[in-house]
Amino acid sequence: MFKIKKLDIYLLKSFLTFFFMTFFICVLILLMQFAWKQMPDLIGKGVGLNVLAEFFWYAALQTVPMALPLAILLAALMSFGNLGENFELTAMKSAGISLFRIMRGLILFISAIVVAAFFFSNNVQPMAMQKLWTLIFSLRQKSPEFDIPEGQFYNGISGFNIYVKDKDPRKRLLKDLMIYDFSQGFENATVMLADSGKVEFTADNKYLKLSLFSGESFENIRQQGGRYNRENIPYRREEFQLKEMIIDFNTEFNRYDESILKDHNVSKNVVQLSQTIDSVKKIVVARENEQAHEMVSTQFYQIRNPGLDEMLAKDEIEKDSITANLNVDSLFYTLTQSEMQEAIANSVQNARLMKDKIEYNKVMLTDPTMTVRRHQIEWHRKFTLSFACLIFFFIGAPLGAIVRKGGLGFPVVISVVLFVIYYIIDTTGYKMAREGFWPAYQGMWLSSSVLFPLGIFLTWKAVTDASLFRSESYIKLLEKGIHSIRTIGHKVFPKIIKVNNKFTSSNDVI
Repeated sequence: MFKIKKLDIYLLKSFLTFFFMTFFICVLILLMQFAWKQMPDLIGKGVGLNVLAEFFWYAALQTVPMALPLAILLAALMSFGNLGENFELTAMKSAGISLFRIMRGLILFISAIVVAAFFFSNNVQPMAMQKLWTLIFSLRQKSPEFDIPEGQFYNGISGFNIYVKDKDPRKRLLKDLMIYDFSQGFENATVMLADSGKVEFTADNKYLKLSLFSGESFENIRQQGGRYNRENIPYRREEFQLKEMIIDFNTEFNRYDESILKDHNVSKNVVQLSQTIDSVKKIVVARENEQAHEMVSTQFYQIRNPGLDEMLAKDEIEKDSITANLNVDSLFYTLTQSEMQEAIANSVQNARLMKDKIEYNKVMLTDPTMTVRRHQIEWHRKFTLSFACLIFFFIGAPLGAIVRKGGLGFPVVISVVLFVIYYIIDTTGYKMAREGFWPAYQGMWLSSSVLFPLGIFLTWKAVTDASLFRSESYIKLLEKGIHSIRTIGHKVFPKIIKVNNKFTSSNDVI
């Protein structure tokens, strides 16, 4: 029975200190990376702090599954590196405590983290992803904050380009305005010039009231008429002392309904993903069978004889002595030259039509097949990210015990290198699975299958107190392998030569 001892508590405290620190740093880095990609949707929208706080909160939640493995790797490297650097690990081993006994408490803790990470990916992350992307789509559709710069055109209003030479903030006036109105189309563009103007919002913040003073407008006019009696008039000029315009410019933040993403793969748990995969697979199989039946019935057998259909419906058809030995291919040579050419042309045309039909059927199956593939990828991702936590612990802890370097120097470098390798392999497998070159399970488990042997190797090295960077040990291992191959060769090759000689002598006798 497992009993918690002071050694387990001491190691757990040491590990948790580094774990919480590195986890916070990893989440912050991944959060900044994600926010930087979405920065164009955030800047200049004039949203409140509550919306920004909601965005960063859900963005931080969706980075947790990726930050956990890296934090565990860093914490394991730093904690066991410190133990080795301070000779605490050596003292424990001298007291007869094995490395597995030292790691036992942390292994149980990491196992609990793996289970918690899976439940987080299965329950919390879909909700966070649904709310996050609903918020991002809402921000993308929000009108930017109204702020006309001086000396350059402003196109923040749909269908309008506004140029302001100077601004008077005290009187809230815009001076020397030039406005291009393309709201009625490019051919019906209107150009307005004004000495000054004022911009105000309506009480409901849905419309923009633009007041222009002392100016003129130019508008293209095309007379309505027949096709041949239209007359183009260059423009219509209008002078005004005051001209008011109401422009649709909704500054309110309208949030989309979260149900728009309920059918997306990132918004589903394992059970929902499995149900969607099964249902869409049935649709794909039904469409494939329908297309195959249609292809056979309409392309291969275009002309059907009712008598032939009646015969085919029977279980058995009696052979006719006349038709039994009939060679259908020889009938082609009984045709005339013109009939042969016509038959060949019809066959080529039918083949082209069949090819186009096959290509069309492939296009029709693209969307449901891609849906199945994406759901399968997301299903496996919920397990691979959790399993990566266990792999990185068995890489970081033995490696820290071997190198015996703590702090933020060497462990950070090693962790970043290993995580970059993991990320590259994982991204490669994901893209291969997404494009359909590999099955989903192969692409998503590729990174784990590559790093898992590394964790076993490092654990074996740490348990046996073998040096990781000594070339002599690898040279000896190579020499042992070569010696084993030679020994096997000396035993096997004479038998092969003896059998070969017997076979040669028997051939000579024959």
